[in-house]
Amino acid sequence: MKNFKTLLSKLQQAGSKRKFPKLPKQADTLAKIQIQQLRASGIKGIILDLDNTIVSEDDRYLSPGAEDWITQAKLAEIQFFILSNGKRSYRVKFWSHRLNIRALNPAKKPFPPAFRQAMAYMQLPSKHVVVIGDSLHTDVVGAWLCGCHCIQVASLPHPPRWWEKLAGKWIQIPYPDHGELWEFDPTVGYDDFF
Repeated sequence: MKNFKTLLSKLQQAGSKRKFPKLPKQADTLAKIQIQQLRASGIKGIILDLDNTIVSEDDRYLSPGAEDWITQAKLAEIQFFILSNGKRSYRVKFWSHRLNIRALNPAKKPFPPAFRQAMAYMQLPSKHVVVIGDSLHTDVVGAWLCGCHCIQVASLPHPPRWWEKLAGKWIQIPYPDHGELWEFDPTVGYDDFF
């Protein structure tokens, strides 16, 4: 009986020290991230970037399967919040409405206040939140500053800005040459959000 109690005690201790599976650090697209792996890792909320993560900055491409992936994640009871540094607020309003996700713009990433606001809105501590975005200097650094997990996705093809020509290879993951791209037609309703 004493051996059984000792064994039971050791099993309970091992169970309480159970480590969550590690999350990937990078992915080609949102749709390549396994929702069940997020849930198994204790993730209950996602802070999501918009430009070059969901839709390319020039509105040419939509991340393949992104909208279906978001729907599936919501069905798995994962909450969302969009943080965008984009200068065109009408785009952020459009995508917030289209995806039915609360958004903040301008977020001034990587500075912590917007990340904290998103976590407060979702009522989640940082250990249950993952930041998903394409930029090391805004999304990854912002997640690190707030104690959140982070997954960096490949940046959708877009016309590079001057600083991306200089430092892009260090701060963004190039979109795979073999990667599928979905065309996006921005005339679908931006006018309603000006």
